[in-house]
Amino acid sequence: MDNLDIGLNQISGSIDEMRGRYLTFFIDNQVFGIPIADVIQIVGVQEITEVPEFPTYAKGIINLRGNIVPLIDMRIRFHKEELPYNDRTCVIVTNIGSRLIGLVVEAVDEVASISDEEISPPPVVSSDDTDSYITGIGLKDNKIIVLLDTQKILSTAAIEKLSLEDLENAL
Repeated sequence: MDNLDIGLNQISGSIDEMRGRYLTFFIDNQVFGIPIADVIQIVGVQEITEVPEFPTYAKGIINLRGNIVPLIDMRIRFHKEELPYNDRTCVIVTNIGSRLIGLVVEAVDEVASISDEEISPPPVVSSDDTDSYITGIGLKDNKIIVLLDTQKILSTAAIEKLSLEDLENAL
């Protein structure tokens, strides 16, 4: 995955150019998307340092060019069975709550342009936090894409638990 390291300068553009563009990825054969504007970088999985007392979906931390980045395994976050990582497993580095967070996904799919007309409101099935981080359901080329609000994938309490202060105290 040496060629997977994609920096922001390769996928960035003006706010207008990024509107309606989503980085899509797979979790358990389902396609999810996050706004491309939220993506800082995509890297392959590297050595992960486990941190005591992290939530179960937080696999540990990585050192990304001098930045300590907590990793969230999106399979576990979405209550799916944990799987071993392979050569297609990727880390999508994003900024959540003003902290760099890596989202571990099974594979990155593509950058998809999805117009507002191709997005339906999310279904309301419960009152828990699931409804808060799903922003819509995109339909592109007969493919259903669950669109996520990157800032709401983790609760404020979970973000604070992954804070650097806590990391320093735990290590």
